[in-house]
Amino acid sequence: MSHPNDLVSPPRLFEARRKIFPKAVTGPFRRFKWATLALTLLVYYVTPWVRWDRGPYAPDQAVLVDLAHRRFYMFSIEIWPHEFYYVAGLLVMAAIGLFLVTSAVGRAWCGYACPQTVWTDLFQHVERWIEGDRNAQIRLEKSRWTLNKVARRTAKHAAWIAIGMVTGGAWIFYFADAPALARAFVHGEAPLVAYATVAVLTWTTYLLGGLMREQVCQFMCPWPRIQAAMMDERSLTVTYRFWRGEPRTRGLKRAKVDHPVPERLDAATSLLQLAERPAVADRLVGDCIDCNACVAVCPTGIDIREGPQIGCITCGLCIDACDDTMRRIGRPTKLIGYTTELDARAEHAGAAAMPPLKRLLRPRMLAYLAIWSALGLFMLVSLGTRTHLGISVNQTRNPLWVRLSDGTIRNTYQVKIRNMEARPRLVEVSIAGAPGILWDEHGERTGAGRSVRLRVEPDKVAKAQMFVAADAAGAPRADMTFTVRALDAEGGEATDTSFFERPEVAQ
Repeated sequence: MSHPNDLVSPPRLFEARRKIFPKAVTGPFRRFKWATLALTLLVYYVTPWVRWDRGPYAPDQAVLVDLAHRRFYMFSIEIWPHEFYYVAGLLVMAAIGLFLVTSAVGRAWCGYACPQTVWTDLFQHVERWIEGDRNAQIRLEKSRWTLNKVARRTAKHAAWIAIGMVTGGAWIFYFADAPALARAFVHGEAPLVAYATVAVLTWTTYLLGGLMREQVCQFMCPWPRIQAAMMDERSLTVTYRFWRGEPRTRGLKRAKVDHPVPERLDAATSLLQLAERPAVADRLVGDCIDCNACVAVCPTGIDIREGPQIGCITCGLCIDACDDTMRRIGRPTKLIGYTTELDARAEHAGAAAMPPLKRLLRPRMLAYLAIWSALGLFMLVSLGTRTHLGISVNQTRNPLWVRLSDGTIRNTYQVKIRNMEARPRLVEVSIAGAPGILWDEHGERTGAGRSVRLRVEPDKVAKAQMFVAADAAGAPRADMTFTVRALDAEGGEATDTSFFERPEVAQ
């Protein structure tokens, strides 16, 4: 005899995935997504091939992350390793800009420009082109494995893998000269890391955009959780106007049976709204006919009529589908539409919506805009006024000092001169603040003076060993601070400080 507990099924720790087959739709938001898809893919794939003339000594690729020479080029801007704070500033501006956009128009980034959204949308269009629209895909999914099914599935996955390979191939071109790397890649002469990068990005693109799709947005991406703190009652979001759509019907003929008049109407519902509703046999019904068109077109498979959800990326495709249905049955559009929580309350109560400018000009938006603008202005001014000449001086610590034959003390220094221009420069290095003389490893102490001239090649760092000699007697301190200055013929200047050390002087 079985125990009663044996009949109880174990608890499920997670819900199994329900495969989604989004339906094709037309409308303004779908056209906007088409435009965004084309623009973002065009920028991503074409940017590495754009040329930019920087002179004979620098690469002519417009956007290039030159890891070998530790440079980052973006059109006329060149970032050196010690200037990485500019890249950090760009990342901070991107984050604040994302906060700003989210506070204003909700998850517009998720719905239109996020790479996961763009490539998932592309993969879904490829799938629809090969297997057909929603109903055809569902039939194919439920059908037996025939030659036709195998051929379609093979073609679909092959197309997805090809897109992934092109995606990975485009990425590596940002890190080397695109034409040269492309030739080497085709002939099998590219570095191993290039092939490994393409393989990894091919797999991740295929996995995230083709196989996982909406699961990335709902379970893997942290932004849906973060954006909840960024949005408030004045942020735009896709909203189902339940006060207009409820109670639902499945066609007007069945409204009398399915949806009787509620015993008590909401006090906030206006008489005008009720008067505009269709009536069947003295029964008031909502505009929603429960056709599920909004669910069928959703790329994440949610039902927007159930309210705000983490799976909603606010792409607006449900708006296009619902508007098309409303036009077919002769009802006003925008049963589903972009609105704010405040405007939804006002519309529900029959009041006027808040003007868009007033909705945007609120403390949070102004704070984000002020911080973003200040960072941008600071970086522009800094880039415009930065010097293209740098110097660093490091004292050789072993030995700290050497006593020469005439009793003077000599210190040795490693001097690095950075030429951040695409032309060779003749730089004069001089000292100030130390009563001594200066010479480099190629000169003699007899010909030393207060300065030394060095030639620095374009976009290079010249390294030189410098010697500074001064009297042993001096200030009570055992060392003194002095300044090393680099100056070129065009007025470019850079300075650094160091110490001159000598033995203790008996007092």
